[in-house]
Amino acid sequence: MNVGECLEKGLLKKEMPDGEKARSSLKMGKHKLEIAKKELEHEIYESALISAYTCMFHCARALLYRDGYKERSHFAVWIYLNEKYFDKIERKYLNELNALRVARHELMYGLEEDDRGLKEKAKSAAETANGFLASVTKIVGAV
Repeated sequence: MNVGECLEKGLLKKEMPDGEKARSSLKMGKHKLEIAKKELEHEIYESALISAYTCMFHCARALLYRDGYKERSHFAVWIYLNEKYFDKIERKYLNELNALRVARHELMYGLEEDDRGLKEKAKSAAETANGFLASVTKIVGAV
């Protein structure tokens, strides 16, 4: 799937670019990262991983708002960034955004509990979210 197909299917919607929404979404991403760090301190690893992903999601949305798009799908957000920002954002962040999207989905909607390695995954997710926030902030501007 590509951005054109996401637009055709209504997973992305074209709208006016909005720098204010972009900055607000970055602020929310920063807030979610702070929550993830606190959850790690309190050994709430499942929530920390979800909060780290949510940070990355809001950062990604900031780029969409900046470019004049609105999302209707977490997967479409990844498609958009993967296509439009492949040369501006490190590949590791784009890959981890998608991996955390899947992990979050499993944690929230999965039927099996499997917390093996969750502590390390949550720590890594928070570190990745921190780097992604910094990368997107350079593109969008200060929060």
